[in-house]
Amino acid sequence: MKKIAILQSNYIPWKGYFDLINSVDEFVLFDDMQFTKRDWRNRNKIKSPTGLLWLTIPVKVKGNYYQKISETETRDNAWREQHWKTITHNYSRSRFFNEFKDLFQNLYLGQSETSLSMINYHFLIEICRLLGISTQISWSKEYKSVSGKTERLVEICKQAGATEYLSGPAAEDYIIRNLFERENIQVKYFSYTDYPEYTQLYPPFEHGVSILDLIFNEGKDAYKFMKSFRQ
Repeated sequence: MKKIAILQSNYIPWKGYFDLINSVDEFVLFDDMQFTKRDWRNRNKIKSPTGLLWLTIPVKVKGNYYQKISETETRDNAWREQHWKTITHNYSRSRFFNEFKDLFQNLYLGQSETSLSMINYHFLIEICRLLGISTQISWSKEYKSVSGKTERLVEICKQAGATEYLSGPAAEDYIIRNLFERENIQVKYFSYTDYPEYTQLYPPFEHGVSILDLIFNEGKDAYKFMKSFRQ
């Protein structure tokens, strides 16, 4: 039995993204898909005293609307210092900010990578390590490609030797389930409901923010507020 999930890389994703990773044996970054503007690929939300605040990595997309995520580059590296200053300003009073400050400061200020995919990957790997997630992480480009969105997912599952495909709930609207069934691959959907609240700055409580919020507020106990660790 082998469980697999396939999803585009996101910038400092929310806890549900990491729960999905922790629920499978292999997590495939689907980064040879088209880059979508105003999406989670290059932005996410944090809490601030005045409400939710977007952190967005500026990328080059003008005149190239069909570029892949893996082909997307940042405009410059100025965003790194800007984002880190914003995070420091809004989370310096959280209980565990100082404990993890050096790790994230290095991810922001100690790197010069301009590939969006690789930026997301570096954050992903370090946060997985911090949370104790040991799932194998691979790239869709490592697998032979075929035409059709669901067909591609099925083909990756077949090549990876998967017997179960775990998806986020939104994909239920477009996945052609019987294509998986023909290959004896079971499709299941991860539920993002019923998360417990944790100690969070700046009420009211909000679940849909970057995992950084949970880490800075709960530290090494962050996993206790995630679903996959209780399964």
